[in-house]
Amino acid sequence: MTFYFPVRVYWEDTDAGGIVFYANYLKFFERARTEWLRSLGIGQQQLRDSVGGMFVVTHSQLHYRQAARLDDLLSVSAQVAEAGRASLTLVQQAWRQAEDGSRVELLCEGRIRIGWVDAASMRPSRIPPVILEKLQ
Repeated sequence: MTFYFPVRVYWEDTDAGGIVFYANYLKFFERARTEWLRSLGIGQQQLRDSVGGMFVVTHSQLHYRQAARLDDLLSVSAQVAEAGRASLTLVQQAWRQAEDGSRVELLCEGRIRIGWVDAASMRPSRIPPVILEKLQ
């Protein structure tokens, strides 16, 4: 299942030329992952408070294809590519979106690995089974 999240490009996202600063795609991907988890009933602060664990990014690999610009509407996706006991690898994409909602141009794509850690010690741990079931 692929989750999509809309993102509008604002001044704060761009450089002096009105082009999205490359590192901001990581922020867009983070927002989409957070909203994907929320759509599954998994709040990140709730995880930390109730289960004592949290997801952290352990690896990211991005491929920039086209530039997003000021005022563009983007559709940012998150999809699980691999699920292990202690980590997930997600494929994420940022598309330029037309006003009718169609995705018209792939701008950036990446593979993001997130690992589960104990929130107190920051040591790797297994994803609780009840959480893992919701993610697959």
